[in-house]
Amino acid sequence: MSAKRDDLPTGAKTSALPYDEMLAPDGRVRKHYHALEARLATLSPDELAERQKTQERFFLLQGITFTVYGAESSTERIIPTDILPRIIPAQEWSRIEAGLIQRLRALNMFLADIYSEQQILMDGVVPRELVLQAPSYRREMQNLYVPHKAYANVCGSDLIRQPNGEFAVLEDNLRVPSGVSYMLANREASKRVFPGTFRGAGVRSVDRYPDLLLATLKSMAADWRPNPQVAVLTPGVYNSAYYEHAYLARLMGVPLVEGRDLVVHENMVYMRTTTGLRRIDVIYRRVDDDFIDPLTFRRDSSLGAAGLFNAYRAGNVVICNAPGTGVADDKAVYAYVPEIIRYYLNEDAILPNIETYLCREPAQLSHVLANLDKLVVKAVGASGGYGMLVGPHSTKAQQEEFADALRADPANYIAQPTIQLSTAPCLIDHAIEPRHVDLRPFILSGEKITVTPGALTRVALKKGSLVVNSSQGGGSKDTWILADTKGAAR
Repeated sequence: MSAKRDDLPTGAKTSALPYDEMLAPDGRVRKHYHALEARLATLSPDELAERQKTQERFFLLQGITFTVYGAESSTERIIPTDILPRIIPAQEWSRIEAGLIQRLRALNMFLADIYSEQQILMDGVVPRELVLQAPSYRREMQNLYVPHKAYANVCGSDLIRQPNGEFAVLEDNLRVPSGVSYMLANREASKRVFPGTFRGAGVRSVDRYPDLLLATLKSMAADWRPNPQVAVLTPGVYNSAYYEHAYLARLMGVPLVEGRDLVVHENMVYMRTTTGLRRIDVIYRRVDDDFIDPLTFRRDSSLGAAGLFNAYRAGNVVICNAPGTGVADDKAVYAYVPEIIRYYLNEDAILPNIETYLCREPAQLSHVLANLDKLVVKAVGASGGYGMLVGPHSTKAQQEEFADALRADPANYIAQPTIQLSTAPCLIDHAIEPRHVDLRPFILSGEKITVTPGALTRVALKKGSLVVNSSQGGGSKDTWILADTKGAAR
């Protein structure tokens, strides 16, 4: 069961071994993993494999899928899962929770500022051109009223544990973050796979997430509608996260709509139903900015509704997350988040950033070009593991290709050191082996900010891989947040 230290990427240059979530440096099992370790000791490899199959059957019956665009065999797949939970003790979670609340408060203040007075830009804390020239900056949002100044209502920040054991933020996801349905589904499966261990561990519940999400969405219109009607706007069944859209709509008890189901009349938004039109007050949109409204954004879009943004501008409907939030999770703006926190809150960041090189700066570009074999290079607007070079895993040809792209458009890229993500035990081919993981907690922001006491742990299931995205061969597992340190030892 011990995690062998043989999973470093070939050619990776690192000053420290990855942090092992289960094992201390001396090889002893960490206290909060004692109960799970004791249970695993009673199960044979075949019994563990059977439980893995049971979990996969559960996901199949529930229709828990995602889509890989461009796959030749099938676009829709069951998301790979691992039955062994990742466990985080209460004390560590308290720091994570405080850091996430601080971060989202500052980012919402940043968004409110850049879409109004732009004081932070005038003070030179963040370069003006970095924000105003970002593809995700929406001039249409300038001086529009956003209830509670909560631009990012659902946030999924990606955290990693560094070799020293401290958590850091790898990136913020403020546009249409996905994955919460997998968090909820993993929890349901986990209760079936290890029922006794789960009950005895003092794991905090995530079951209230749909209720908290609905309350957050309703709070965005509560000042002018006593019982706001919420709807989930989906691009449709061919979207990679359609399962999640339908799942959340069902759990919240609200309609799931596509753009063609909406009608805008006199700047009011209505949903077509079998009994006539029903007014919609809050739209939890899972459609990118460009496709929300063909009259305002992309004219060829059929995913949104004509006139929707005008209704939003008139204050007759709320769109969550607000259009234009993507500028705050731009990978170049990310480098300035500690300064953004200090500027608005007069506090140091509780959760640090990863060192980041801005290729738009000539000196930093030269450093990146000279060290492509050691760095991770990312396109500032890309997500899902696309548009990325993992230096230690790349070929010379790939490095040369990225070097050309960097020279042609340096402002479109950032680079970071190759961080050794922590490892957690996973069941791989009847054996327990370490695999690299990250952590995506979910934060809700409306009238108040709430951090869900759980998270999606994403796993790089390929041996040695540092890429955890499901679209790039990754998977997921349940995350147990312990209610207290006493419960961790049971």
